[in-house]
Amino acid sequence: MELTFECTKRTSVLNPRAMRREGLLPAALYGHDGVNSVDLMLNMKDAELLVRKVKGKRTPVQLNVTDMPWSGKVFVQEVQSHPWRGSLYHVSFFASEE
Repeated sequence: MELTFECTKRTSVLNPRAMRREGLLPAALYGHDGVNSVDLMLNMKDAELLVRKVKGKRTPVQLNVTDMPWSGKVFVQEVQSHPWRGSLYHVSFFASEE
């Protein structure tokens, strides 16, 4: 089963709280360009679906970043959620070498 998700590049001007109120989730992509990382944002409903379908850190996900010329296979590295509400706060992706 191949999971594919779309996301966009996030500018540093956007406040993460305001993004969450608008239904967007802050995310980060690591490992695609050496030590550099990219701030991303994705739809909250898509992110919730992703978290439900991914089995730990071993399920590959095809991630398409629409604002930059990068697309590739990633793994969900970390999922942060609110302590008692359970709502998502942040997702980190790590790019695969494959």
